[in-house]
Amino acid sequence: MNIQEKSLATSRWLGNFAEALDRGDTAAAAALFSKTSYWRDLVAFTWNIVTFEGRAAIADMLKARLADVQPRSFVVDSGDGWFSFETEVGRGRGHLRLKDGKAWTFFTALTELKGFEEKTGLTREMGTEHGAIRDRVTWTDRRNADAGLGLSHQPFVLIVGGGQGGMGLGARLKRLGVPALIVDRHPRPGDAWRKRYKSLCLHDPVWYDHLPYLPFPEHWPVYTPKDKMGDWLEAYTRIMELDYWSSAMCKRAAWDEAKRQWAVEVEREGRPVTLRPRHLVLATGMSGFPEVPRFRGAERFKGVQHHSSQHAGGEGWGGKRCVVVGSNNSAHDIAADLWEHGAQVTMLQRSPTLVARSETLARIGRPLYSEEAVRAGVTTELADFTAASWPYALQPEAARPVTAQMKKDDAEFYARLQAAGFMLTFGEDESGIGQMYMRRGAGYYIDVGASDLIADGQIKLRSGVEIDHLTETAVVLKDGSELPADLVVYATGYGSMNQWAAALISREVADKVGKCWGLGSGTAKDPGPWEGELRNMWKPTAQQGLWFHGGNLAQSRHYSRFLALQLKARLEGLATPVYGRMPVHHRV
Repeated sequence: MNIQEKSLATSRWLGNFAEALDRGDTAAAAALFSKTSYWRDLVAFTWNIVTFEGRAAIADMLKARLADVQPRSFVVDSGDGWFSFETEVGRGRGHLRLKDGKAWTFFTALTELKGFEEKTGLTREMGTEHGAIRDRVTWTDRRNADAGLGLSHQPFVLIVGGGQGGMGLGARLKRLGVPALIVDRHPRPGDAWRKRYKSLCLHDPVWYDHLPYLPFPEHWPVYTPKDKMGDWLEAYTRIMELDYWSSAMCKRAAWDEAKRQWAVEVEREGRPVTLRPRHLVLATGMSGFPEVPRFRGAERFKGVQHHSSQHAGGEGWGGKRCVVVGSNNSAHDIAADLWEHGAQVTMLQRSPTLVARSETLARIGRPLYSEEAVRAGVTTELADFTAASWPYALQPEAARPVTAQMKKDDAEFYARLQAAGFMLTFGEDESGIGQMYMRRGAGYYIDVGASDLIADGQIKLRSGVEIDHLTETAVVLKDGSELPADLVVYATGYGSMNQWAAALISREVADKVGKCWGLGSGTAKDPGPWEGELRNMWKPTAQQGLWFHGGNLAQSRHYSRFLALQLKARLEGLATPVYGRMPVHHRV
């Protein structure tokens, strides 16, 4: 089917769908879907982020939501399935994939609220008011007034965490006119990157990592060094005029049911401040607290031992014996950095790890985010919406051929790793790195050089054996062997991000909300039942006024739009009945 034929087929299906909706015939509308079908909605129909699988679930949603949503004005945008539409309160973008004339995948996303559109293009602000005006209020005057947010007046939204996720969401809310304050414990924006080990660079390429509104310039390196990233984020806070408190540690938060607001205690530059936002967003990354294993004898070890989050770099460890416990991204980066500084490094791999070469991943794993895609006219927004239009249930099947191609293309590379004793996995169902990330957020390494050091024996490897105990000078394994050590780095990961809710609010609230991240795939560290969306991310939780925002740079960029629209709707008093909430199955 050529582009014109696809466009006609899409237009015909949308016409039939719109007619069924107009006459309130939800059964007829659902009948336009294949028996095996998926409708993924980002806020437009449900005020939620949810996927409906099968005709029955789709029909149930339409019965519950059609009268409120009042969808209309379905217009085909292009021959590859894209369309625009309107609801009673907003405008949206959607995508349709047909099989035998029936809808196989259907995607709807709210992109703006009517009457509350971002000021852009022809509606952008003038920046000044021409003429002679007594007591003129300048742009600087307005910014100085904004500096009182949290002091003279309260934010509607408090964002805890001023990394790229919190900043991107703050920028979206700023453009929508939502009073939002970002608090972060570091002295300067970007310090979370600056304080990491010296050699750190982003593992994802530049086309994947743009922030909202301000893409990286065209000369930007493919893989951003961590200090360069820190400086970019600091500049972003100024350019986007974010209301941002540095050196502000969030201590505790409590929900006031009677007042329908939070009381949040923050220590700002050593002084206590109580904030009273209506909404609290935890943008503390996709992880919780560092997980540090407890081994017998650790208290007697005379060397240095710390979690990877505390590792400053390899400087000063030349000629020293270093053991890195773990085999994911941080473990490999730290091991390679120590080797570059002349250390004698041993990696202790406790379980199989998925390894993907960065060049191969960029070439065949992310074709939408590349220089070739840019030259073909694929914008970052189009790439984001295209990726979002695929329901999670179908992604493993789509990913398996890509994983198989990676294994074929890099067969020699993987053979060398295995010959060195490295335990490899490509996911329990061979679906590769993307699905492992969605399911558990760990268990993989994007290779930028450390794998060759392991394969060549430059970084020594012990795999398939656990630590028994530590002595004053060594790590002793369960097979009785010893690894003499001056430094032990525990690159052992992090807990679930709702640990932040337990620490800042209460264990009861964290249990009420349940686990964050994961799809319910039933694979390792992602227990079922199947939910079909990332748990608790960017959507209403079981605790009123509490939201979670995180993920990689691409996810933070894309989904910050939908979280911001949900918060704007609540600021303006729009009805936001949430449909499709999942029951909480997993506690902290």
